[in-house]
Amino acid sequence: MKRIFLGLTLAGSLLINAQEKEQSASSKSPVRFGVKAGFNATTVSNSNSEYGDNNEKIKLGSHVGVFVNIPVAEKFSVQPELLFSQMGSKTEEKYVYPSGLDGHMIRQEFSYTTNLNYLTLPVMVQYKILPQLYVEAGPEFGYLLGGKTKGDQRTENTYGSSTTVSSESFSNKIPMELYNRFNFGIGVGAGYYFTQSFGVTARFTAGITELFKNNYYNNKVRNNALQIGVAYQFK
Repeated sequence: MKRIFLGLTLAGSLLINAQEKEQSASSKSPVRFGVKAGFNATTVSNSNSEYGDNNEKIKLGSHVGVFVNIPVAEKFSVQPELLFSQMGSKTEEKYVYPSGLDGHMIRQEFSYTTNLNYLTLPVMVQYKILPQLYVEAGPEFGYLLGGKTKGDQRTENTYGSSTTVSSESFSNKIPMELYNRFNFGIGVGAGYYFTQSFGVTARFTAGITELFKNNYYNNKVRNNALQIGVAYQFK
């Protein structure tokens, strides 16, 4: 009888210990890999608008890539990502060149889109407000792969009462020697997972570094991007 009691006690102890280990293991969130994609709404910010009459508008693009979510505490995780991201802006420029000697005046208008292709590495620190809802913030490192400028130019020449107008379209690769290859920004965002695998994401990234190597006319130009998309985590 004594042996039976000892055996039951030992078996119960082993069972309780196994259950505790199982609960402890299940409470730890595993490292999870995933993919994400969506669209970008991007523009550039100018610190000096005195040169010409310039109007920067939002340009739509896309982003796609992979990520890994690494839990570091109960509600905190770190999520590095590797994305292909399209940035740039739509621009409208107007210039007037008057000449007081012969009454000659030239007006030029440019309307073009600048597409910039980046390989970006965001490193986001995420905090779970709810099991499905998180907020995030962190740095983003980018490398400029290339790009293209495409648009139209309109030139108006006035001699006294006579005016001639000419228009042309252009599509050119960006001069890479004028651009900084490295881009750095700070991102803040949020996300919501409808299931353990599928969720939606939103993030705004403000550029810190300047877009161009040379700071003409004391004008600091920086990238800005709003990203909205979907994410899928593999089990």
